[in-house]
Amino acid sequence: MKPKPNNAIPANLPVPQPASKVTLDEAPLNQAAPSIDEATSSLNPDNIADFISPIPVSALEMLRKTGEEVGGAYEIPADELDAIGRTMFDSPQSQDNSIVVLMPSEYISKLPSQALVRIRSKGDNRTYAGIVTAGPFAEPDGLRADAPIVVTTTVRGIFLPRFHGRVHVEVMHEILADGTTVPPRYRPLPNSPVYGMSEAETAATLKLTGDVRLGVAIGHDNLEVNLSAQSKAVLPRHTAILGTTGGGKSTTVSGMIKRFQEAGLATILFDTEGEYTDIDQVTTSQTMLAALKDRGLPVEGAKNVQVLHLVGRETTATETGGKAIHSFGLRFDDLSPYMLMEILDLNEAQQARFLIAYDLCRRLLRDFSIFPRPQHKDADQQMLYNLDDMERGHPELTLVRLYDAVVALAHFAGDGGAQLSYSDKVRDHAFKENADKLYKNAKEAKPSNVASWRVVQGKLGRLMRLKMFDTPEGVIQIETLTCPGTISIIDLSDTESPELNNIVIATMLRSLQATQEEAYTMAVAEGRTPPRVVVIIEEAHEFLAANRIRQMPALFQQIARIAKRGRKRWLGLIFVTQLPQHLPSEVLGLTNNYILHKIGDANVISELKRSIGRIDDGLWNRVQGLAPGQAVVAIEGMSRPLIVSIDPSPCKLRLAE
Repeated sequence: MKPKPNNAIPANLPVPQPASKVTLDEAPLNQAAPSIDEATSSLNPDNIADFISPIPVSALEMLRKTGEEVGGAYEIPADELDAIGRTMFDSPQSQDNSIVVLMPSEYISKLPSQALVRIRSKGDNRTYAGIVTAGPFAEPDGLRADAPIVVTTTVRGIFLPRFHGRVHVEVMHEILADGTTVPPRYRPLPNSPVYGMSEAETAATLKLTGDVRLGVAIGHDNLEVNLSAQSKAVLPRHTAILGTTGGGKSTTVSGMIKRFQEAGLATILFDTEGEYTDIDQVTTSQTMLAALKDRGLPVEGAKNVQVLHLVGRETTATETGGKAIHSFGLRFDDLSPYMLMEILDLNEAQQARFLIAYDLCRRLLRDFSIFPRPQHKDADQQMLYNLDDMERGHPELTLVRLYDAVVALAHFAGDGGAQLSYSDKVRDHAFKENADKLYKNAKEAKPSNVASWRVVQGKLGRLMRLKMFDTPEGVIQIETLTCPGTISIIDLSDTESPELNNIVIATMLRSLQATQEEAYTMAVAEGRTPPRVVVIIEEAHEFLAANRIRQMPALFQQIARIAKRGRKRWLGLIFVTQLPQHLPSEVLGLTNNYILHKIGDANVISELKRSIGRIDDGLWNRVQGLAPGQAVVAIEGMSRPLIVSIDPSPCKLRLAE
């Protein structure tokens, strides 16, 4: 049965009876009209019916005939009965791809923030998908919300006026007849029906499916937000996790690490504060445990964890379960000489002398048959031919050998004369056996300005005292870090030196890149799934700050090469920092995925907006007011960024508990 509209005129409308009193309007034409006093003398002020004239029958008949001429009483089409709102007319303030939707009061709860809707444009029969970007707002029917009568009745609690809801919807795309989506070419027309989407439809439309769960979308009961650990178009496109202290970054990182491990990824974390070294243990935070229970998530620590720390440095990790703890050193020849000069902060004159010593070492390695090796001469010559000094150092050129060369050059740059024997000045065993040749070559180089040489010698000496290069303990076997389902925490909390941390991170990143390229090429050739590796850099502003980028262009160029090559070889980088304003736009340009926790500084938000174009103004306006644990998530593959309540982490965080 079709619903009957309220304004329909019944066919059997009774003929109203004329009033018993003669009014001014009904006086006969040939009779003088009574005066106002005479006409109103018999009216009863308490009877409101005395003051209302009945509607003439002729007017009602005319209204009925007009309705029949234009099609009769309006009937809602059957396919619009499920609509929960209607699109509004545009105004001078309207914006492209944004429309206003009005709805009855009983449907306001159906369109919360970030809800998805389907709009069938009335007239051209196009279908659109949109998302609520503002609202829902409640507005009184036919009145301004700040009208005096509305304010008075609200304050006095007299009665609640009839009201409706209003939301602002961003049109995401047009849905074609076969279900495919294309960018919208037109706007939905006014009075078009608007339908809500279920959580399943919303997840499919926003492409929130994946095997790494991040959390639940704000405005929904249980709309999971996931990312895919299987797609090369997601994590290898690199990620930035930004936000002020206390916004929930550590919880996000630890939760992601555990999910990565469960998805079979190899995760490597550079932990500058020693916060994640007990990630294999269960959290002891009662707040976190209660939140995990509320969401029905398991309470368990991460598995397959190993913690590595530099030789001679302490670690914050405790001996627990099956967690492995190892010390490691670095190979000096993994460092590019140009990057090393930047990290040591050598000026132009000191850099020139550093390179003289470096070239002297190369010749001596060849003359002493250290490299190329006689038994592998052809292979070693090919390696040298392919060597890029901007990426790594000369093979077998150790820190001790470079130091010996600098000492020899500094000797002849000053007043040092010939000695009977120079072997007592040489530390490296291979160079000690050829000490005379070393000093002969140093003298032939005719070094000058002993002061600059002593500065270079002093800085290399400080590196030697760190005892982290070419140690007997050996270097990390990078292959063990890239095994599927492993978690490797590089604990740098005891270094107390950003420069030392930068050396470790830069050296290991280059080794990781070389190892991953080889493993990826081999896997593709054998038809296997290549290993998937994610590297997380905590306190990224200390490693890639804007002022460091200007001072250390070689370091940044190396990171840029790793980032570009990693996108094709399943090596993803995740930068984490509470000082995003210190990250240069060049670094943000390397990333495609963003997780933005609360950022309180409006100036910082303005700077980020210029570098991140995927997030609309409505979401940017909410970044300052995000609660701990909430974040704006913009991940490759998602149809649109969302505000997400990040899942609590079941893993222990040392500095957060």
